[in-house]
Amino acid sequence: MNNVLTAAFYKFVDLPDFAGLRPDLLAACELHGVRGNILLAPEGVNGTIAGAAQGVHGVLAWLRSDPRLADLQHKEACAEANPFYRMKVRLKREIVSMGVPDVNPALMAGHYVKPEDWNRLLDDPNVVVVDVRNDYEVGIGSFDGAVNPHTRSFTELPGWVRDASAPGQPLAGKPKVAMFCTGGIRCEKSTALLRSQGFGEVYHLEGGILKYLETVPESESRWKGQCFVFDERVSVGHGLVPGDLELCRSCRHPLGDADRASPHFVRGVSCARCHDNRSDDEKRNLLERERQMTLARERNAQHLGARLAPPKVAGATES
Repeated sequence: MNNVLTAAFYKFVDLPDFAGLRPDLLAACELHGVRGNILLAPEGVNGTIAGAAQGVHGVLAWLRSDPRLADLQHKEACAEANPFYRMKVRLKREIVSMGVPDVNPALMAGHYVKPEDWNRLLDDPNVVVVDVRNDYEVGIGSFDGAVNPHTRSFTELPGWVRDASAPGQPLAGKPKVAMFCTGGIRCEKSTALLRSQGFGEVYHLEGGILKYLETVPESESRWKGQCFVFDERVSVGHGLVPGDLELCRSCRHPLGDADRASPHFVRGVSCARCHDNRSDDEKRNLLERERQMTLARERNAQHLGARLAPPKVAGATES
């Protein structure tokens, strides 16, 4: 029975008082019994929360009580268990880190394209379609024909745009460009970056891949594979049904059947990508953490365990 509601939301809006919002927002989340992650920054808010439907809607109502967030949009999904262990409200310089000053998605983002109209852009030979997610996300699913920038983090995208604009490269001559990402936030910032660099016709998928998978019937869909999500569901497919991937608890990389078949895969400890990046002491600590978590599950209790900093594995994290 799916009795946990998950809501993802973001909005680019001027929030000069963002730091002062944190205590009351955290209190509202705790009052309504939700867990999740919310980022506050001068450029806006970005978060995913989960809990009982009444509690989730209570937090969303609290956010929308601020006139600047009155039109805040969100996406919902249901789950059998809460995909978050705790509630965090963090202060950041950006709600999605690109590292380029003076890029303002609230004023400069490209044209929205509804999910039901996205296939027409995919079929247009004059449009360059770019997947602005990280390489490990693209590796488990994307739209046919989309350009993969092979970035390890979103902060590498500006460099890729520069290189891809050189003669003979995909963005040479400033063509029509359509960008997409998981929920819409990264492609809003990406299209704003392109417009700041003189690209005239720039589009992005409204609501991101998640809205497309929720809206477009599978029989008409151009999506192939699964879509990585940044919570314990790991991935979703059409209809936002959770996929069959799991996270490596050491490096946070999504793992499929082939990854789990590797001799370097030890659940909770390592996978082929990070096996050589952990010391023996760290592996022992992770193995003990996994043992304790297994015991906690058997007792029907929750055990968070010690959290080690992830090793520097390409694509391990995304802010």
